[in-house]
Amino acid sequence: MTKRKIILISAVLAVLVAGAVIGVSLYRNRFDAGEYVQAVLDVSYKNETEQYVEITGVGEEEAEKIFDDNLDATMEGFKTSDMPEELLPKYQELFGELAQKVCYTVEKPKRGEDGVYEVVVKVKPITLFPDTYQTFQEKAQEYADQVTNSVMAGEEMPSDEEMQSQIYQIYYDVLREKVDSGMLYGEVKDVVLHVEKESGNEFTIDQADMDKLDSVLIEDVQAEIETQD
Repeated sequence: MTKRKIILISAVLAVLVAGAVIGVSLYRNRFDAGEYVQAVLDVSYKNETEQYVEITGVGEEEAEKIFDDNLDATMEGFKTSDMPEELLPKYQELFGELAQKVCYTVEKPKRGEDGVYEVVVKVKPITLFPDTYQTFQEKAQEYADQVTNSVMAGEEMPSDEEMQSQIYQIYYDVLREKVDSGMLYGEVKDVVLHVEKESGNEFTIDQADMDKLDSVLIEDVQAEIETQD
C-alpha cells in the first residue's frame, strides 16, 4: 500500500471517528422533559445515578447525596419522636428499602402552549402501611393485655419509655415481615408533573407536583382508616 493511500485512509477514518463522536455528543444532548423526570425519580427514590449524572453533569457523589438527603428527611420526624435511638438505624434501613421498591412509569412529555411540559407519571402505590395497620393494632393490643395481666399478677408496671420502645419494636417487626414477604401495590394512579426547560439540559419540576407524587407513591395509614369509616 502506497504512502498516499495510507494517508487517505487515515484521513477518512479520522472523519468517520469524528462524525461518530459528534453523533454521540448530539445524542447525549437530546434529553427531553420525560428523560429528565425519569432521571430525577430514579436518583431520588432508587439511588440510580447514571442518567441523572449524564443529564445534569453533577458528580456521582453529589447525585448519591440526593437519595441520602431524602431518606434523612423521611427520618427527621422519627428522630424528634419518642422512638428509641437504637431503633432508628433499623427504621432508616427499612425505609431505604421501601423507597427503592416504589413503582412508577414515566410517559412521554407533552409540550403546552406556554412552553411548560406535562409529564404523566403512572404510579402503583405501595400499600404497606394500610396493609399492616390491622395487624399492628392487634399486636399492640396483645402487648397491652400482657402488661395488664402482668401488673394484675403483682409484677411491676413498665415505664412509659419501656412501653413506647416495645410498641416501636412491634411496629418495626410487622413492617419488616411484610416487606420481606413481598410488597403489595394498589391500583394505578396518574400524577401530572409540570416541567419547565430552563436552558440546555436544565429543567425544573413544579415542587407541588413532586409533593403530590411523593404522597401517592406510598400510601399512608390514613387510607386504611378512611376505608374503615
